[in-house]
Amino acid sequence: MISYAEFMELVLYHPEHGYYMKEGQKIGRDGDFYTTSNVSDLYGSMVAKWYREIALQFGIKPEICEIGAGTGRFAQSFINEWQRDCSVPLKYTIVETSPYHRKIQRDKIQFNEQIKQISSLDELEPFEGLLFSNELVDALPVHVIEKQAGALFEVMVSIDGDKLVEVNVPLNNEYILAFMKEQELDLTEGQRIEIPVAMCELISSLSGVLTKGIALMVDYGYTKEEWLEPTHKNGSLRGYYQHQMIANVLQNPGLMDITSHVHFDAFIDYGEKAGFTFIEKLRQDEFFLAIGILKELQDHFDPNPFSEQSKRNRAIRSLIMPTGPSPSFRVVLQHKGLLAFENAWVEAKQK
Repeated sequence: MISYAEFMELVLYHPEHGYYMKEGQKIGRDGDFYTTSNVSDLYGSMVAKWYREIALQFGIKPEICEIGAGTGRFAQSFINEWQRDCSVPLKYTIVETSPYHRKIQRDKIQFNEQIKQISSLDELEPFEGLLFSNELVDALPVHVIEKQAGALFEVMVSIDGDKLVEVNVPLNNEYILAFMKEQELDLTEGQRIEIPVAMCELISSLSGVLTKGIALMVDYGYTKEEWLEPTHKNGSLRGYYQHQMIANVLQNPGLMDITSHVHFDAFIDYGEKAGFTFIEKLRQDEFFLAIGILKELQDHFDPNPFSEQSKRNRAIRSLIMPTGPSPSFRVVLQHKGLLAFENAWVEAKQK
């Protein structure tokens, strides 16, 4: 019998049989899920323009570390945009655990002394710059907790014949109990919730490598209040296989993506404890509007829907329209040692 966190670690990250570690397309039309940063080159180029201005204005080093780069499309578009309009050399490091995705990235990006690819956060040297992740935290292993008959239980994974089944055991994990008390997660009868111990550990590790700069995390998730809404009574753990949502994540281990919603308040709180300063949490569309995406729109009409101008305009609209994916995602903006940037960001938002 193992915890859900141990189960997820095995089925997602086992060196040979883990979903992310095996060959096979995972992101995009022929995969199991989409990420917004992989849909268009515009995503990476906009963040590059934004960070380039910040680096020049506030004297931050032109360095970026992306944790979990997937297909490498964000990195490729960021690097291309930077090199197109900036003479200052960029240092870009990708931390990618998946051998399959490392291979895909090498097909897109020319790695060298300045543009590096490493397989573990342990290999990352402390740096000053931008720390970026997109849909990383939702894929981290979580513990599953449930309230039954007024008591808290941890939902474990066991084997019954040839099937994987859930087994409830009394919750005695002091770290989880302290987390729930601290985050004011008072479950109702029958409610279950995921507890992100791995997320808390990751935040501490990330703070150890970013000595000064900006942390930009993009993902979907809930606040404390949203977690306790009746509509979220069954938690958020789910699988994705060929773009279909799978409620039972014990099916087909190692063959599908498994995710859970991010605890945003905990992410921010644990970031503060680790040395990050929280600036703002906003919708992804609001973030792109704040960094000037509307300036990229081409005004004059192009009758050719397949022209580069038309495709770019559609990409811009897809990132800011309420019917697009952006309103479902949140951008968490933090910094270390950049109070001047924080003040400038707040002042710009107030104008």
